[in-house]
Amino acid sequence: MAFTATDPIKMIFAIILPPLGVFFEVGFKGHFWLNILLTLFGFIPGIIHAFYVILKH
Repeated sequence: MAFTATDPIKMIFAIILPPLGVFFEVGFKGHFWLNILLTLFGFIPGIIHAFYVILKH
């Protein structure tokens, strides 16, 4: 998908709290719950997954 005007804001939220950035992108879908799990296992995997979701969708 194309880079939208709100993507930088979502990326800032993804760095501060990764599930919040994913929530703003996809809502309460599977990626959100996966991101919560990854963030609980380690903060860096949550951030990487959040950036992946934001840039992919």
